[in-house]
Amino acid sequence: MFKKILIANRGEIALRVIRACKELGIRTVAIHSDVDTNAMHVRAADEHVCIGPAEDALSYRNIPNVLSAAEVTGAEAIHPGYGFLAENAHFAEVCESIGVKFIGPTSENIAVFGDKAKAREILGGRGIPVLPGSPGELRSESEALEAARKIGFPVIIKACAGGGGRGMRVVNKEEELVRAFQAAQTEAKSTFGNEGVYLERYFLEPRHIEVQVLADERGRVVSLGERDCSIQRRYQKLVEETPSPAVDDRLRREIGRVATEVVKAVHYRNAGTVEFLLDKDQNFYFMEVNARIQVEHPVTEMVTGIDLIKEQIRIAAGFPLAFRQQDVRLTGHSFECRINAECPEKFTPCPGLVTRFRPPGGFGVRVDSAMESQSTVVPNYDSLIAKLITHGQNREEAMARMRRALDEFVIEGIKTTIPLHVRIFNDAEFQKGRISTGFLERLLAHDSV
Repeated sequence: MFKKILIANRGEIALRVIRACKELGIRTVAIHSDVDTNAMHVRAADEHVCIGPAEDALSYRNIPNVLSAAEVTGAEAIHPGYGFLAENAHFAEVCESIGVKFIGPTSENIAVFGDKAKAREILGGRGIPVLPGSPGELRSESEALEAARKIGFPVIIKACAGGGGRGMRVVNKEEELVRAFQAAQTEAKSTFGNEGVYLERYFLEPRHIEVQVLADERGRVVSLGERDCSIQRRYQKLVEETPSPAVDDRLRREIGRVATEVVKAVHYRNAGTVEFLLDKDQNFYFMEVNARIQVEHPVTEMVTGIDLIKEQIRIAAGFPLAFRQQDVRLTGHSFECRINAECPEKFTPCPGLVTRFRPPGGFGVRVDSAMESQSTVVPNYDSLIAKLITHGQNREEAMARMRRALDEFVIEGIKTTIPLHVRIFNDAEFQKGRISTGFLERLLAHDSV
């Protein structure tokens, strides 16, 4: 087992990894920018190194500085969390070349799934059900138009190197395509440094279903059930739950089987999430693989009892998975609400001083956060400040527990999305499990009526 791990991240995910390391008896190194000097993850680690100014390109995304911090502290491994360098194939490759273990997929895994058009092409050739779309990256507007005519409108243009809803445009009719194609390319280039885009059929009102997988260094793969991530705004997830109210045991087995086939096809290692769209007729289609731990991993932990961060570390250290597929049991139901420092009406960032932070507690309630009273939410990074997770014997109990926990959660000094989550969990359609990726748009539309 590793003796010392550097966490190449900040906030709640850095603190989450530090806690897992402490339970495994591993010393930790936190890195931080100059505005995070007094952050909770810095104080929780055994050692810490300032790696640059607030701008993430000069600190948390600065590969030479991160590796220098690992070298001077003697860290044997690096856990990237999610975001920043987590899906940077070059970073993983450099770690491998200098003998520092990257706690995540191999650089080859990240490169394959980082090019979403290429991944679709590879997996479609292996019989995996992929969304109807272009065979690969589109080189011109004429190629895009030809592909769209074959698929049929509406279509969605996506960035090959994309994620988080960036570089995506829905096109409802032919005359909209050229402008949308150019806009998607421009945004993809500015966001990811790669203007490559591809095209898929756009399904109205699908569910976003994803499957958590773990794969050890010996090639054993297990799936840990599905998560329903359909509550989204502009492709950004807000609420996640497991199991999905739309997935029965038969479909769960089948979608889990396909998810394991996806990762076996590229000899995947460590934790990953295979994402699908589920249509109204219960047909599911592969979208992409997130080659990292996900923000919403706690709901899977709550229903399986498996600590995914510890499993990541054990796998990276060369240990085989200690359980088989038949050993995985899903118990009860779990929800996660992403609490963002945002104005809940306009979704605009709301940085500032948190004058009071009182998280909820009680049976079946978990809060993952690196905030506390008198903490400052800085404007330089993602607005996620807490993840509120509940677990119950069934969906109704987990939902009632979430409503109670949201009511208890006190954050003062800044605005947050807690009021929006209260609305979601009080909505009759949500309570019945009648949700899709268009749910939030409909809910917010009532405000303008």
